[in-house]
This record gives sequence, structure tokens and C-alpha cells, in this order.
Amino acid sequence: MSYDGSLQVFDSLPPNLVPDEEAFPSWSNKADNAWLLMAATLVGLQSVPGLVILYGSMVKRKWAVNSAFMALYAFAAVLICWVFWAHNMAFGTYLVPLLGKPKASLTGKFLLAQYGQSYIPRVDFVYYQFVFAAITVILLAGSLLGRMNFYAWMMFVPMWLTLSYTIGAFTIWTHAGFLTSRIIDYAGGFVIHLSSGVAGFTAAYWVGPRTSEDRQNFPPNNIIHMLGGAGFLWLGWTGFNGGAPFEAGNIASLAIFNTHLCTATSLLVWLSLDLVVYRKSSVIGAVQGMMCGLVCITPGAGLVDPWAAVIMGAMSGSIPWYTMMVLHRRSAFFQSVDDTLGVFHTHAVAGFLGGVLSGLFAKPKLLEMMYGTDMDFGTGLLYGFIEGKMGRGFKQMGFQIIGAAFITVWNVIVTSLICILIGRIVDLRMNEEDLEIGDDAAHGEEAYALWGDGERTRIPRLHINPSLPSFCRRRLTIPMAKQEMRP
Repeated sequence: MSYDGSLQVFDSLPPNLVPDEEAFPSWSNKADNAWLLMAATLVGLQSVPGLVILYGSMVKRKWAVNSAFMALYAFAAVLICWVFWAHNMAFGTYLVPLLGKPKASLTGKFLLAQYGQSYIPRVDFVYYQFVFAAITVILLAGSLLGRMNFYAWMMFVPMWLTLSYTIGAFTIWTHAGFLTSRIIDYAGGFVIHLSSGVAGFTAAYWVGPRTSEDRQNFPPNNIIHMLGGAGFLWLGWTGFNGGAPFEAGNIASLAIFNTHLCTATSLLVWLSLDLVVYRKSSVIGAVQGMMCGLVCITPGAGLVDPWAAVIMGAMSGSIPWYTMMVLHRRSAFFQSVDDTLGVFHTHAVAGFLGGVLSGLFAKPKLLEMMYGTDMDFGTGLLYGFIEGKMGRGFKQMGFQIIGAAFITVWNVIVTSLICILIGRIVDLRMNEEDLEIGDDAAHGEEAYALWGDGERTRIPRLHINPSLPSFCRRRLTIPMAKQEMRP
């Protein structure tokens, strides 16, 4: 029996080993396919339920439902936008130097074809990149918790995905982007983390602050659940960085190992600084240190040696700690913007730091294994010094800084324009009365069946006058029968 005209298969093979050209094409590798599907699902679990749990438990009790729901909504909205137009804007046919042609990714012919030179169907790639896009928007939301109008958030998600995220992905990750083959960004230090941190901080400026009471007193409502959400993030990062090569090989294994090594180091360094300075170990601080380590290693996870991952962990546990715990409190600029969960420090600062350190520690051999010999990457500055190629090392470091500058400037401008536009349609920030109440005012629901913390006397949902959202300007209500009214 012949297969694909070249491979001889004996009739004695078990039925499960006999290849089927339609169901399992000759170019497809079952191991790579299975691994990428698993990796993508792990990344998806970081968002749902990971960040849903983390956000819902890390905020004040009266904001638990709203915060968790912002994450859940974004995950669903991004998927619809992604398959109808955004995927091809980010990874499709060249349109302009900044993005590809918008086009749906829904046909079987498109999805089941081979993806590039990889041994996987394109549908795996579409799914994998979707969960990356979704978590980027959800991370951004961490800067806006506790006051953003949910209707404004519903508009913000598709607009920011379309006008900001797709541009970063296209310019750095696709073969047609003007920064492709110049920026070392293994799994999204710039495209995902720097962009979410900068965009979140920018949006927080336009949305405005929480109430003064919430800014001064915003304790987590459930630290144990917060740790559970953080656990989803940490272990889910196995797929985040391990899936980036799109194959189950040595680079994936090294990336996973480096990810956990850097994260553990970062957590311990952050914890140590808390102990030395504040004389207490902070659980929230440990989660922030964990997050910074995960972010910092991302742009170079499969491209640096483990000893470099330890150094990156030490720096990600100390530099963002300083910017968040010292610089933020002393700077009038940082104090003027209410970044609820400190996303600027854990993602923008740590993402930029990881990008620069990747430009320093990226190993030429690993770059070649990951990207091939036809790519125009330089070499890590350290190896440029060792190998006598300082020019290439400095050139690569320069490109890293240019890439960070482009992502930063683009996100500041585009996020500002999006917020200004939405602000002309609906209020970006909830009104003061609703801010005092929280979840009950935003959704008519509460996380816990307890009283206090600002809630007004509950009116059963069946006895609430239905009304259109406030952004419709003209508020229409449906009167209720007198016998249904309650005092």
C-alpha cells in the first residue's frame, strides 16, 4: 500500500497507524498538533477562569462581579472579532506596513490547510493567537477595575483589539511587518505585555480614578481565591511560552524550564524586598513578583540559557518592585493616574525590561534553532562581546529599544483616540452614586449574600423597571402595574 506516492506502508500495520490523507495529511505531525492545542488551551485557562478568579478576588468585595465579568466578556468578544476580521489583520496578507487585509477566518479550506512551514493545520495557529489576543485585552482591564462604565468597556474591547493589538502583532511577528526579523520578541513581551501595560495606563488616565475611599482602602475580598487565580496564570504560562515554537521540540522544553525558573526567582526576590523594607511578607506582593517574572522572561524564554533566566528573574523581582513600591508613591505623575492593579509596573515595566534583557542575553545558536538561518536577527549583546561581534550586538539592542518605543507611542495615541471617541457616546466612568454601590448598581448582582459595604436596600430584579442603557441618551422605561409595585 502506497501513501502520498513516496511512503511505503505495510498492510500488517495496526489500523490506528494506517495514515489517512484526508484526516491526517502527510505534512501534519500529531505530536506538534496535540501540543499546540494543549498549549493554547493552557493560555485560555489563564484568562478563563484564571484572570476571572484573580480579578474577582483581588478587588474590594463590592467590585468582585464587575471585575470578573469584564474579563469574561472580553474573552468572548475577542474571539468573535478575531475570527471575523482581526486574525487576518494581524497575520494575513500584506495591506500596508502596519497591518494585513481584514478577512474572515472561518472556511474549512483556510483553517485546515498547512500553516507555513510548520507541521500543524492553520486552525491551531488561529486558536493559539486568539488566546494571546484575549489575554492582552484582559490584562489591560486590570488598570480600569472599580470604576469603568461596563457599556464603555463593551465598546472599548473590539476597538482596541482592531486598532492597536493587530498592528503590534503584524509589525513584529509577521513576515511582512516592517519590524519583522529585527525585534527579538519570542512570545509577546512587547506585543502583549508592553502594549497592555501602556494601553491600560493610558486608558486609566482617560477613564479617571476610583472614588477617594476606594483608592485609599481597596483590600482583596478573597486572598485564597486570588492565589488560585495566580496559580492558573503561573502554570498556564507553560503553554504561553512553550507553544511559541509551534512544535514539541527542544526550544519549547527550554522555554518552559526558563519560564518557571525566572518566575520563582522573581517571586522570591520581591518577597525578600518586602521582608527587608516592610518587615512583613506580602501575599499580594508575591503575586506581583510572580507576574513580573512571567512577563520578563516571555520575550526571550526559548532564546536564553537558564543562568540568564535567573538573572532576568532577579531583575524582574527588583526593578518593577522599585517602580511600584517606591517611585510610584513619590511621583506626582504616577499618583495622578489610578492604575488599579499596577498593570503598568507588572506588564509595561517588566515587558520592556524583558525585551531589553533578551537583546542582551539572546544566544545565537538558540536564535538559529528558533527562526532559522535566513532571519536577519543580530545577536545578544553579551554574545556579541564574547564573539567579537559588538556591532551586531549593539544593533540588536538598538532594534529592541526602537520596537519598545513604537509599541509605546502607538498605544498611547490609539488608546487615547479610542477613549475620546467612546467618551462622546457614553460616559467612560460610572457616576458617583453608582461608584459608591459597585456591583449592585452595575449589574444588579453581588458576589456574596452579605450586607454592608455601601449597597443600597435590595429591590428584587423582577420588580426593577426595565430601561435601556444610559448611552442611548433618551431613557425609556416600561411602567409596572400598580399591584406589582412594592413600597
